[in-house]
Order: sequence, then structure tokens, then C-alpha cells
Amino acid sequence: MMNLQIAKWGNSLAVRIPADYVRQIGIKEGDQLQAHLGADGALNLRPAPWNRQAFAKELADNAQTLPMGTSVMAQLRQEARY
Repeated sequence: MMNLQIAKWGNSLAVRIPADYVRQIGIKEGDQLQAHLGADGALNLRPAPWNRQAFAKELADNAQTLPMGTSVMAQLRQEARY
């Protein structure tokens, strides 16, 4: 059990998650969390489940900005030593 301080962040309030907790649940900056309010007023946070469609959209969006290079397989075949 740890007491955390609430701070103002723009028009919202924020809570800092201690580094030990971050490591234990395996989150990093930019990850999303799901928040649930319990019947007793508890605030529960857990990592959001992985969304395959959002990931595919992010890959498609990023593919447009990445330059196409030469085929890695072609390079490996040219340099292969048998």
C-alpha cells in the first residue's frame, strides 16, 4: 500500500505511478490503461488489452512514411556463403 499525491495537469488531475509499479505491470510511456470505478469508490487501473485493429492501422499509417530500401533477403542471398 502506498499513498500517492494528486497533482494538477492542465485542466485535469494526475497521479504519478511509482517506478516499481510500472516495472511490475510492464507498462511504458504512451501505453493505455483501463480505469474502473469500484462500488466502494476505489479506482482500479490495469493495462488496456492489445487492439489488433489499432495496431494494424498504426502499421499502415507508418508504412507510408518509411522509405523503401533494398530487399534484405536479396542481400542475404548475394552474401550467402555455402
